Amino acid sequence: MPSDKPESRLIKAAGAVAWRPGPDREPEILLVHRQKYDDWSLPKGKAEPGEPLAVAAAREVLEEGGARLALGRRLVSVRYNVGGRPKRVHYWAARVLSVDPQAIPNAEVDQIAWLPVARAVEKVSYVHDHAVLADFAARPVRTVPLILLRHAKALPKTGWKRADDARPLDDSGRSAAKALADLLACFAPAPRLISSPAARCTETLRPLAELTGERVRGVRSLYMHTPSPGTDVADPDTGIPALIAQAIASGEPTVVCAHRENLAALREAVLAALAGHSAPDGSSAGGGCGSVVGGLPRDWDEMLPTAGFWVLNVTPAAAEPEQADCDCAAPPAGACAAPPAGDCAAPPAGVLVSADRYDLAEALVAAVVSALSHRVGRIVLPGSPRVVPRRSPGLRVVA
Repeated sequence: MPSDKPESRLIKAAGAVAWRPGPDREPEILLVHRQKYDDWSLPKGKAEPGEPLAVAAAREVLEEGGARLALGRRLVSVRYNVGGRPKRVHYWAARVLSVDPQAIPNAEVDQIAWLPVARAVEKVSYVHDHAVLADFAARPVRTVPLILLRHAKALPKTGWKRADDARPLDDSGRSAAKALADLLACFAPAPRLISSPAARCTETLRPLAELTGERVRGVRSLYMHTPSPGTDVADPDTGIPALIAQAIASGEPTVVCAHRENLAALREAVLAALAGHSAPDGSSAGGGCGSVVGGLPRDWDEMLPTAGFWVLNVTPAAAEPEQADCDCAAPPAGACAAPPAGDCAAPPAGVLVSADRYDLAEALVAAVVSALSHRVGRIVLPGSPRVVPRRSPGLRVVA
């Protein structure tokens, strides 16, 4: 019997503020015109049962506007009622990778338009789109994702007789790794893949490597113990701080897969390398000179579950306008605290624009609830030997 709880009646949808550089290098926004409603709006649509919201956003923009995306930071969501039911639309800023001109017209959209933000605000038919566009314009859009990923669920230590770094994923971990591949590819379609050499980490990235054609690079410093002899590891002397600084400075999308035990060190290395962030309590937390762009969320210091990850949207220093000098003695209003003398000689690797947390493990449970009513497929739940019907796993974005 269908539930009468408000959340069970909620229509979940997703979309994006899809942008490309215009003639003046300023972002042009994709708007779609639906002939059925004779309206102009941001491309969006309902998520399929159990579909990750980020995957739904990328799919809907491709179907409605013919644009293939790389998702960036999460934007404000919009709530309104449709036919007496509540609807919530989740939005992302998204860089357009390519456009299929043959996709328009289609069953829903007969026209598209590419407009600067100010003109897009004037053209959209619904006031609630204004808040989404305002959020999009409030922060830099040319960002690169650095993704910190905790490996999926592995076989328990109890009873495992071989070297710890050889301990593999269990059945639920392998299912989660497959789900992660499609999800992570929404943010980083062609990422650099860096991993602890432990089997449970490299196996977590294997489906993503197969999907993208990228090689997984094992780094010894990402393992919590000394790897067993014969482990194939590149750059064994690269420490975590240097590794993170190099990943940011590369200006390339990067996924780093590690362990519960060293995720805190990864987070610390990120904050040490970046400017532009404030601590969860609002105090300054970044080094170097730079305005506070993105505050750290309240759960920044909380442990990720297995298969959980952070998407850190970063503007690399090389992408920032060059400055003749750095006036650390008199930072502008709202800037982070001045660094100690000499820090200007070693500027931060980039600026943190946003930090978005994604919890795949909790979402898999929600997906099962939806899947039970659809009776499609089978999945092994994390931490459970039971096999239950399913569609693809869902996603909960944690603020």
